[in-house]
Amino acid sequence: MFGKVENPSVLPEIEQEVTTDKSWAVVLYNDEVNTFDWVITCLVTYCGHNEIQAEQCAWFVHHKGKYPVKHGSLEDLAPICSALCNQGLAAKLEQ
Repeated sequence: MFGKVENPSVLPEIEQEVTTDKSWAVVLYNDEVNTFDWVITCLVTYCGHNEIQAEQCAWFVHHKGKYPVKHGSLEDLAPICSALCNQGLAAKLEQ
């Protein structure tokens, strides 16, 4: 059945494939309703950004019209995107 292990303390390494699906993004769109302070507060609260990251993202959104503010798996990002939308921000999940 199974081969005998000569020295059980020396076992061959088992390679584990770890897949990290970061092919999705929460894309935040510019609007004429929300203030910079509110956008920054939401990015800190829901995306886990620090103040500087959140401010930079807000500026990119303002100047480019849209910006991917968070990358990850669809499973991880869906509740974040929903939370941002529930706070009045214009956000979409994009691949």
